[in-house]
Amino acid sequence: MALFQRLKTFFRALLVRRYRWPAQDITLPGNRLLHLVGSIHMGTQGMSPLPDALLQKLREADALIVEADVAGSDSPFDNLPPVAPLEQRLSPALLEELDKTLQTLSLSREEFEHRPAWHIALVLQATQAQRLGLRPEYGIDYQLLRAAQQYQVRILELEGTSSQLDLLRALPDGGNELLQDTLTHWHDNARLLQVMMSWWLEHAPAENEMELPGTFSQPLHEVLMQQRNQAWCEQLFALPPGRYVVAAGALHLYGDGNLPLLLRQRMAQ
Repeated sequence: MALFQRLKTFFRALLVRRYRWPAQDITLPGNRLLHLVGSIHMGTQGMSPLPDALLQKLREADALIVEADVAGSDSPFDNLPPVAPLEQRLSPALLEELDKTLQTLSLSREEFEHRPAWHIALVLQATQAQRLGLRPEYGIDYQLLRAAQQYQVRILELEGTSSQLDLLRALPDGGNELLQDTLTHWHDNARLLQVMMSWWLEHAPAENEMELPGTFSQPLHEVLMQQRNQAWCEQLFALPPGRYVVAAGALHLYGDGNLPLLLRQRMAQ
């Protein structure tokens, strides 16, 4: 009987319901229903308000689960200790590439001189998104968090900002590889942002539409995507029975080693 129930749960998970936003439903053993939402951390005004059907799912949920609660006003990057000047930390080729990008964005190198490379990469990515018209207040996870507060839905974190900061600080060479990838895949990242915006503004993606440009090297993809997906999989399997809306970065839901795939593989074991 236990084997039959596991098989029933597994095959139910294979039935894919399409939504007009990027999302997948997965039912875990033990009556745990997950609505996995592909979040974008910055969005456009056209992505607000969230679809009524998604907000209804949130109202009915026992909890909203996010990577980190970003609805607060404090930034985890405030008061970072200064590091050595860029010329002591970056190769001449990487420094030249950075200078060209900063010039394109009308930013001063002096502003970044004593920032860790990973932080420079994040600032550049955020600046690029802003130039494309995206704003943090229209980010999907931010909007869901605000709605959860309004509906008095419990909020759970998969990581939290402190853990995310620890992950970035632990990157080798101060995150030089993340900065290199950001600069190397600058135009690919812009196209990727536009694709993910279209998932919310036009139509949600199907699995056969996953022709996405790569923006991470394999070592970074392993650390920033696959290892985190594996950790999140374990956390979601530890949930008590209930209904949950889970907002994770959209790239965690699609592509190699994605979170839904890991959950289904875990159920098939």
